[in-house]
Amino acid sequence: MRVVPPSVSPRKHFSGEAIAFALALWTLCGLRADEVRRRTSDWTRLGDAARGWRSLARWARQLGARQLFGALHLGAVAEGPRALAARAAQALCAHAPLAWRGAPLEHQAFAGARHVS
Repeated sequence: MRVVPPSVSPRKHFSGEAIAFALALWTLCGLRADEVRRRTSDWTRLGDAARGWRSLARWARQLGARQLFGALHLGAVAEGPRALAARAAQALCAHAPLAWRGAPLEHQAFAGARHVS
């Protein structure tokens, strides 16, 4: 048995909010995967693992399979998983409370993820 905080997404090491934050940094803010990892995760990685963050692409694929943020109706995106992740991040920003509308996009996505299961 594994016990984690209730905000952690099923079968993930991160909360839905942290995943939304990371996807927004990666797609809407245009940051490289290693910078997104540095801003989102406090896990230290050495060697080859420090160069990027495979979880971003995995989460993007899971969006397409509706295994992540299944309540979002994203449709098909011909440009690939990263474009789908950008659409999801935009949709999550749209779910943010009105008080968050002036905040940076990654913060809006974080807040919007609280309202999407």
